[in-house]
Amino acid sequence: MRKFVSDKSCRKLLHRSFQNLAQQLQHHHHQHKGPLSFVSQSRFLSSSPMAPSPSSNPSAPSVTLDNINPKVLKCEYAVRGEIVTLAQRLQQELLVKPGSLPFDEILYCNIGNPQSLGQQPITFFREVLSLCDHPSILDKSETQGLFSADAIERAWQILDQIPGRATGAYSHSQGIKGLRDTIAAGIEARDGFPADPNDIFLTDGASPAVHMMMQLLIRSEKDGILCPIPQYPLYSASIDLHGGTLVPYYLNEATGWGLEVSSLKKQLEAAKSQGITVRALVVINPGNPTGQVLGEENQREIVEFCRKEGLVLLADEVYQENVYVPEKTFHSFKKVSRSMGYGEADICLVSFQSVSKGFYGECGKRGGYMEITGFSPEVREQIYKVASVNLCSNISGQILASLVMSPPKVGDESYESYCGEKEGILSSLARRAKTLEDALNNLEGVSCNKAEGAMYLFPRIELPQKAIKAAEAVNSAPDAFYCRRLLNETGIVVVPGSGFGQVPGTWHFRCTILPQEDKIPAVVSRLTDFHKRFMDEFRD
Repeated sequence: MRKFVSDKSCRKLLHRSFQNLAQQLQHHHHQHKGPLSFVSQSRFLSSSPMAPSPSSNPSAPSVTLDNINPKVLKCEYAVRGEIVTLAQRLQQELLVKPGSLPFDEILYCNIGNPQSLGQQPITFFREVLSLCDHPSILDKSETQGLFSADAIERAWQILDQIPGRATGAYSHSQGIKGLRDTIAAGIEARDGFPADPNDIFLTDGASPAVHMMMQLLIRSEKDGILCPIPQYPLYSASIDLHGGTLVPYYLNEATGWGLEVSSLKKQLEAAKSQGITVRALVVINPGNPTGQVLGEENQREIVEFCRKEGLVLLADEVYQENVYVPEKTFHSFKKVSRSMGYGEADICLVSFQSVSKGFYGECGKRGGYMEITGFSPEVREQIYKVASVNLCSNISGQILASLVMSPPKVGDESYESYCGEKEGILSSLARRAKTLEDALNNLEGVSCNKAEGAMYLFPRIELPQKAIKAAEAVNSAPDAFYCRRLLNETGIVVVPGSGFGQVPGTWHFRCTILPQEDKIPAVVSRLTDFHKRFMDEFRD
């Protein structure tokens, strides 16, 4: 019945529309003594369908790979690429036909997505989020017994900062002012140098902030961005989408993925000789996919290089909480530059932070921020304009970003449980990293640098020539060939090193340390058995 009424209404509306149009055409005919110039009355009102023009093909799609934006075709994002698509297909096959594959589950080691692999959210963070999203329960007596006192107090504080106390409302385009105040205070406590809440732009994770800066800096393919190789493919994809040129600098695998300023200078000069204007330098610390943590002296050299060359320093610092070795400490580039005596007038610096990483792993909440310093008021207005196009980032992510930078303090009811959860996650990650690192180094032809930080290992694999030729025969990169075979035989998902960039002639893969600790032995045994079979099959 509903469909009949709908169809009848549509016919009435269509009939009325044609009547109105006929009257307009008749009026035009009397006024101008002739038909409309763009189409004849008889053709427009004919009951027969319009004939296509001789040059048109009504069955041809209007959008094809030949006529979409070539920048989209050029960009790639390996961590959700071909191998992951295959893994999702195999997972579906396991659901439909259990026991049909040589493994009973897919082990996703391809992306830093902790909660998808069983990591539990931080209790304090989720309590505050819950109360902010449903403030009517704050006044209920039962709430006192279900939520910690400091979570209730923090929720009230945050709600008082949100216009209308509504987490479903838009905020200021840079983010809620009170939350930016909290984040700035957290940065100041971390670094020991002042931070201005007006320098903070809250974003849906760090990725939109990176896109925003690329959009600002890249004018044409003649603008280049210095990026580490290997790099997180967000950067290469973003540079491609915005029409710039990636200027690579190779991290030194032999020195634990060290960043050498001499390499930066060499690549900068090479780019200049090709007519490329290098606008910025990307540094990922702790490293992704390489897991190294930069030393403070090395950071000083990088700051000095950017200052002298007039480059914007884009500091990806989303893994700042993930440091696993006692001999290394995270220092923000802002702290390093300020300790060198450089201020707003000396260097343009952008720091990216995200709630997806650290020990919190709140990837799906899409929270993060960038802190921008050293930009003129006129340029900052343009950055604000770009942020305004997206209206604002999501409010849950904004709240989480403030909680990450201002967790429970000594004396708060949640302090001990918060510290216990944090320590439990980070110490487990350190153990997992060491177990996987040792296992990889025990494989024939595989070498893996120490995982100092972040969430990844990036082992190098010496592939036999027979394996390389077999990969070429199926038009595949050798490391992708290895990773595809690994997935098909074991269910383990890793990402080929070719998706991140690597020294030509070398082969790697990126493996996360995120499967739950009780799953790590299975990862090690499956990988070890597969690798032995693979090497035996293709042994030269």
